[in-house]
Amino acid sequence: MKTTFPALLLLLLITATGGCGKKNTPTPGNPDLPEDPDWPTDKVREVVNAGINRPWEILWGPDNFIWMTERGGRISRVNPKTGEVLPLLTLPDIVSNGEGGLLGMALHPDFNNSPFVFVVYNYGTPYREKVVRYEYRNNALSAARVIIDNIPAAGIHNGSRLQFGPDGLLYITTGDAADADAAQDPASLSGKILRLRPDGAIPADNPVAGSPLWSLGHRNPQGLVFVGNTLYASEHGANTEDEVNIIEKHRNYGWPNVQGPCNGGEQTFCDANNVKPPIWSTGDGTFALCGLDFYNHDRIPGWKNSLLLVSLKNATLYQLKLSSNGQSVASTASWFTNRYGRLRDVCVSPYGRVYICTDASPGRIIEINNPN
Repeated sequence: MKTTFPALLLLLLITATGGCGKKNTPTPGNPDLPEDPDWPTDKVREVVNAGINRPWEILWGPDNFIWMTERGGRISRVNPKTGEVLPLLTLPDIVSNGEGGLLGMALHPDFNNSPFVFVVYNYGTPYREKVVRYEYRNNALSAARVIIDNIPAAGIHNGSRLQFGPDGLLYITTGDAADADAAQDPASLSGKILRLRPDGAIPADNPVAGSPLWSLGHRNPQGLVFVGNTLYASEHGANTEDEVNIIEKHRNYGWPNVQGPCNGGEQTFCDANNVKPPIWSTGDGTFALCGLDFYNHDRIPGWKNSLLLVSLKNATLYQLKLSSNGQSVASTASWFTNRYGRLRDVCVSPYGRVYICTDASPGRIIEINNPN
């Protein structure tokens, strides 16, 4: 496959439907084109097992390549058939401190007409976080434009998934940056999910005039996916209660006053602050839940209508089968526990193949065609 976007191919891609739910772009690939007949037939195979370090984001692009960030600052495209890594850019001002560095990425939903790549990363002294938009031309990224900056950052709890919604707006997760109380402060950008226009402007229908705030009370959300109009997020707990939440406008998700469901003495705070409880949590332990995607393809029938999420601490791919209305979790299953080590992100191709990446140096990208 060529490493540029031929005009005819891209036109076909842009007029197609379906594909990778995580990024919720109308055209994340073209499932109507027949799949490459020479594709490897392994049930599970390692696509990349060398040459990458601590991959953080993997997403399916409109070129039918995997787009990837590495925490050290490199943005690349990966051929999902051969594993060839094609670097695009290494950020010039990246500062990788502790858990920080280059984190989430999203592609503009109308990539043919607006070939913009959005990344979020940590920089500077004092340590901060920003979202920057690049333009993709001639197999390179250029024309950097800051969308939002001066988000507090730290060596821990930086959040940092990016997700375009069906409204064409950009959703951004931020962690509490080691300041738990900031998650409840509506004037702080920490511990929030933010909502902006692709040019960085604040939408007029955001809940607080002049503010990018969409929801608050988050500790460290590192997974984000739209399924239709429903936005799901996965979030690290402290010592208990990793969470999967349905994100709603101006809702409070409790941190640090509430962990998981509203239990015991937490109920008073929940009642007074419009707290929405999670649809699923890990109870007495934590798994360090990270990347999140949605699966609804015939290739793996048992995974249909399921959230797929990966974990760092438990090194597991979790399947959460959703109820018919998507408002609750009907059943759960675990896959590949401790087989590949810490898992950072997950992505679904338009052909129903699942890709996971490891949080390691060197890192790996694994393709799942059949988990059984």
